[in-house]
Amino acid sequence: MPNGSLDKIIFSGEDKITLSWQKTFEIAIGVARGIEYLHRGCDTQILHFDIKPHNILLDENFVPKVSDFGLAKLYSVDDSIVSLTAARGTLGYIAPELVYKNIGGISYKADVYSFGMLLMEMIGKRKNLNEFVEHSSQTYFPSWVYDRFNQGEDIELGDAPLTSTEKTIVTKMIIAAFWCIQMKPTDRPSMSKVLEILDTNIKFLEMPPKPYQLLLESSSSTEDYFTKSTLVDYN
Repeated sequence: MPNGSLDKIIFSGEDKITLSWQKTFEIAIGVARGIEYLHRGCDTQILHFDIKPHNILLDENFVPKVSDFGLAKLYSVDDSIVSLTAARGTLGYIAPELVYKNIGGISYKADVYSFGMLLMEMIGKRKNLNEFVEHSSQTYFPSWVYDRFNQGEDIELGDAPLTSTEKTIVTKMIIAAFWCIQMKPTDRPSMSKVLEILDTNIKFLEMPPKPYQLLLESSSSTEDYFTKSTLVDYN
């Protein structure tokens, strides 16, 4: 694709592309629509299980395309809960129920969680978990954002202050992201509901409870996920 993958925009580097918040918002909506189509737009329900910046490709107009279906599974549209023999996904984006079986059943809500984590990285233009930040409170970006947002403090994103329009865009993205990364699948919205949130006046949007953080240590096999994982309560 002409403009490569979304991670080039989100993360720093020599090839970093800087886009306006409006264009970033349009990309977020495009990705949400793509995932919604996989879940509800086909005769068969397609669960991607690996939504992340690297798997979002951008065409010449920065229109996003969901790619890499190597971990995807096909299910009947009537299946509200699906079965998997092993966890699948990428650290930092994998849904908790793929690791902890007592959290809830596996469904399309796993992709919703991954989208929420992706959305957070689009907002912060950094990895959600970064041990090398200047202040330890910013190590886990979603936790830092939630606290500042809840306290009515400005969220510093980049060098230039946000305009009122940009603040509205960022607020919608933040609220949508936090609904998506709720710990229990039943507390997360569908992708169609996510699109509604992104299209709703912020005066009518409600901030969800602060989600738990799922920390997963790097390991050589997905089987290790079940022994090398930690739930952290940041409430």
